[in-house]
Amino acid sequence: MNSTEAGVVPGVNPKISSGPPKHGLDAMFTPGSVALVGASDRPGTVGRTILENLLRGSFQGKVYAVNAKREELLGLKTYRSIRDIPQPVDLAIVATPAASVPQIIAECVDAQTKSAVVISAGFKERGAEGLALERQIGQQLHRGSMRLLGPNCLGLMNPTIGLNATFANDPPAAGNVAFLSQSGALLSAILDWSHREAVGFSAIVSTGSMLDVTWGDLIYHFGDDPHTKSILLYMESIGDARSFLSAAREVALTKPIIVIKAGRSEAASRAAASHTGALTGSDEVLDAAFRRSGVLRVHAIADLFYMAEVLGRQPRPKGPRLMILTNAGGPGVLATDALVANGGELATLSEDSLRKLNEFLPAHWSHNNPVDILGDADPERYARAIEIASQDPNSDGLLVILAPQGMTDPLQIAERLRPYAKQFGKPVLASWMGGNSVAAGEAALNAAGIPTFPYADTAARAFTYMWRYTYNMRGLYETPTPTETELKAGSRDRVEQIIQNARTQGRVLLNEVESKQLLSLYGIPTVETRVAVAEEEAVAAASQIGFPVVLKIFSQTITHKTEVGGVKLNLPDAPSVRSAYRAIKSSVSEKAGPDQFSGVTVQPMVSLEGYELILGSSVDPQFGPVILFGSGGQLVEVYRDRALALPPLNTTLAHRMMEQTRIFTALKGIRGRKPVNLPALEQLLVRFSQLVLDQRWIAEIDINPLLASAKHLIALDARIVLHRPDIALEQLPKPAIRPYPLKYVCSWTAKDGKQVTIRPIRPEDEPLMVKFHETLSDRSVYLRYFASISLSRRVAHERLLRICFGDYDREMVLVAERTDAASGERRIMGVGRMNKLRAGNEAEVAVLVSDQYQKLGLGHELLRRIIEAARDEKLSRVSAEMLTDNIAMQIVMKRLGFGVRPGEDMGSVRAFLDL
Repeated sequence: MNSTEAGVVPGVNPKISSGPPKHGLDAMFTPGSVALVGASDRPGTVGRTILENLLRGSFQGKVYAVNAKREELLGLKTYRSIRDIPQPVDLAIVATPAASVPQIIAECVDAQTKSAVVISAGFKERGAEGLALERQIGQQLHRGSMRLLGPNCLGLMNPTIGLNATFANDPPAAGNVAFLSQSGALLSAILDWSHREAVGFSAIVSTGSMLDVTWGDLIYHFGDDPHTKSILLYMESIGDARSFLSAAREVALTKPIIVIKAGRSEAASRAAASHTGALTGSDEVLDAAFRRSGVLRVHAIADLFYMAEVLGRQPRPKGPRLMILTNAGGPGVLATDALVANGGELATLSEDSLRKLNEFLPAHWSHNNPVDILGDADPERYARAIEIASQDPNSDGLLVILAPQGMTDPLQIAERLRPYAKQFGKPVLASWMGGNSVAAGEAALNAAGIPTFPYADTAARAFTYMWRYTYNMRGLYETPTPTETELKAGSRDRVEQIIQNARTQGRVLLNEVESKQLLSLYGIPTVETRVAVAEEEAVAAASQIGFPVVLKIFSQTITHKTEVGGVKLNLPDAPSVRSAYRAIKSSVSEKAGPDQFSGVTVQPMVSLEGYELILGSSVDPQFGPVILFGSGGQLVEVYRDRALALPPLNTTLAHRMMEQTRIFTALKGIRGRKPVNLPALEQLLVRFSQLVLDQRWIAEIDINPLLASAKHLIALDARIVLHRPDIALEQLPKPAIRPYPLKYVCSWTAKDGKQVTIRPIRPEDEPLMVKFHETLSDRSVYLRYFASISLSRRVAHERLLRICFGDYDREMVLVAERTDAASGERRIMGVGRMNKLRAGNEAEVAVLVSDQYQKLGLGHELLRRIIEAARDEKLSRVSAEMLTDNIAMQIVMKRLGFGVRPGEDMGSVRAFLDL
């Protein structure tokens, strides 16, 4: 493999970097030096409290005090300005009046300070004057690369290095949980609680109003932090939604992200907004966003810490079925209620388990789940029942409850449960109810890695959260079915023409005919619809379509037709059509005005056998376009059976969306009815999501009803609303998740004269990537990964999902694809990858070409396209690493303008290209 196309790879050396490089927030959270601007020795002031905290702990870094009026504070020499400190500072803490902060930040930037925390309040939470100060701070930050936390925050703690850069006393012990909070007061309460409960933290962060450092930045940082195993968030507003989702989708693969979000009710939303100066969006949309990014949402502060413990110590359940074993009926019933109320299921005892339990349990045991082994259960009875219940194939988890009674020995029973902590790959939870009498048993269980809960219903709720977490993660990264989303030639132009025509006329509402035409162009079946502006035209159209027919009001302004008497169904002949035409005209004229009647539409009367669904979209102020699916018809707002999701959808996400509705049970077939064609419905939802993303001028879509039966899927009515004409293109809402970047799809002719399609990768490409790796030689693999990696490791789902399911904002992976003329089989020939670095405006690039497609110019072309994409993404530099003996690739890099120099490791070189 000595040619330029030999699968040679400029890329990241796995021996050097097993993941993306460290984020620029390292200086903030692990500083070697800290300067406090606003330091004081006056008792009771923020400046003195922070200074004492910096000096009191075990922090080993250098501490500087900045105070223009004093020469010494608490034994420290002071500096008039941060610019007077002899060397650049890693972290500046600013605790001065708000009006002075912009100038101080300017001085920090001039002094090349790496990061800052602004404790001061009085910014956007105070209104226009404070918002202007934030803008001034932002302008100063843009002059350099300094990162800023806050303003209006408590500060940060890193117990792993003894850093307490807050005005809160008594820092917590070191642990493996990062707790990030928008409420400083809540943090103070949690700190106090943590001492009583002996909970440790890897970091405590008060985010403030997030002028610069966002949720996404923090999630990325603690995703890389080796001391952090779980990330907990108290959130009042999400801020940069796209940044949050992008970071969460990546980090949730390796670390649980658990959030409690304030503002679930309308009143709470208003309170949260006034508290943080930020707006909150629809809570249901937020739930959809959390599901889409693998984030687990809880609704009680205690559950934040319960779930951090449970997810860190027990395997994930594979399903929602819980087996409950108890020595008391009441707690078992309460646990069952909590389980079912939160979306879990009670496992059904298998026949084998029933038989084995009957062999030794008293005759009056429950003979069901919960398995009540009665109040006189001793350790031996518990042990035998646990062994059987834990192995029941019908269960996905086990909850063991102990209520202290005369015959119970909490410690001995705990010892008998310990061996089952992780024996069968199912989560095991325990509720040792009581106080001092069960404390020793609880300690034994906790030491074995079995989480304990004071109440059985709390434990059951924790299990349902575990299942929800598993469900979200599984749905997020299951390989979807390929979908044909490419529109027919000219379809996109026709859609844009329909929209532009309405905008030119000053309309924001497409009429029914336009709406159905637009849907049809995206492959969504619609009922035939003709316009009639006179009575005889309606009769003629009905005769051509065939009776019975439906007449509906044709209007450019009326959206809810039934409310103005604008719908007449099941018209069997010409006289009934004439009568219906006159009735609609009269009713509309009376209820809406004569000028609102422009005629009628004539449609065939479709049999309503099947289910009336609704499929729609609207715009959320924080997350942009949102898709809705659920039960449709005239009572849609009464039933309120719907699910929300963020586009883009694939077939897996579409299926998961349907599963969240009650109507889904019926769609699968019920009471002798045939099931709806669910794969076809999934494909329809995927095409609809493409429509929503492609056509940004559309503000709302309602397809209601979408008739679904075993025979067909058809849109019977549709309503499309456009954004106001005075809105400019750049003001249109953007999706929270970047859609498929069609602009990087292109054709290219290889040296063999055959066409190749170069395009961004999709999740559906995972099977093709498996076949691609099967074509690689050992030499190609070694040059790409700097090591020999087995095929089974390279094609593992957990590995490929990081490429196929990537976020297009975070990385761009281009594949070169060709369809075999003889077999029609699609094949990936090569892969080019651009991974954006978190620090700086740079990216690392890599290319890999299948051995059988080398010497066709493909490696050079993929790298050239990657460079073009990097320029288009406004990056400033791309770099690559390769082996020293990969001379051919170095030549290719130099031809494309890269500079090449020795790498950090002997045997490697690094190439750079400034864009």
